[in-house]
Amino acid sequence: MDIEDIIGFFKDLQDQICKALEAEDGLGEFQEDLWEHHSGGGGRTRLIQDGAVIEKGGVNFSCVRGEVHPRLRGQMNLSDGDDYHFTATGVSIVMHPKNPNVPIIHMNVRYFELSNGTCWFGGGIDLTPHYVLREDATWFHRYLKTACDRHHEAFYPEFKKWADDYFFIQHRNETRGVGGIFFDYLKPDQDGKSQGLSKEALFAFVKDIGESFAPIYTSLMAKHKNEAFSPQQKDWQYIRRGRYVEFNLVWDRGTKFGLETNGRTESILMSLPPQANWAYNLVPDPGTPEADTLALLQKDIDWVS
Repeated sequence: MDIEDIIGFFKDLQDQICKALEAEDGLGEFQEDLWEHHSGGGGRTRLIQDGAVIEKGGVNFSCVRGEVHPRLRGQMNLSDGDDYHFTATGVSIVMHPKNPNVPIIHMNVRYFELSNGTCWFGGGIDLTPHYVLREDATWFHRYLKTACDRHHEAFYPEFKKWADDYFFIQHRNETRGVGGIFFDYLKPDQDGKSQGLSKEALFAFVKDIGESFAPIYTSLMAKHKNEAFSPQQKDWQYIRRGRYVEFNLVWDRGTKFGLETNGRTESILMSLPPQANWAYNLVPDPGTPEADTLALLQKDIDWVS
């Protein structure tokens, strides 16, 4: 297995997910924007807008090559005098639905390879409901646990904890949503979070997670897309979108790194919703669905038991 196999899978994954989302939406169609990166390589940004279910969503493929940026050299403890080049490829997805009963979802699966042979996988998938429903959160987490368990029994608990800690809005003291799984720096044949698995085994795991996206989200779309909602619920959706924006612009490592290293701005900010609101000192009344949702936006909830 070489890097072209991984790149080919990510391209096919983008195609499959776009087709599945268009079929479930029934109205919206993805528009493709081909682009080139200033250091080498490029990508395919695909955006869907004003669909029957999806108000705005993006499914991005990228394969970027170039010299390792000084900021990344520092993170990786690479010496300044050495000549390091990289290839980074993957698929990144964010969906913002019209109906506040349909959740926001995010997924990213990626692979990074250095010219010295060092390589690793990263990614994850997490769910951000505007209104948290325990049955949906439980179904989502059980789906991910089943996928993780096919590859290593330690993956789900470790990566679920990692997602809880990562998708956390520190200045609000609340999680972005109900979490999911998050993993990074999974290196072949290394002790620790990769559990000493081979490159082929880690790739099989990443493929499994990537292929989980379409059945997960199309199921949630189908379940909730025809449910009625009130103007109050729509207002709450905009408030929750505001929290999503706060996380992505303040805390998300990928967004910050991409902007700081002259990445493609339109693709990086694809994750932002078409509309979001902020309200000063908003505190929902006790016992309301909004208050119940806020009470469940915390770390370390066991959704699968």
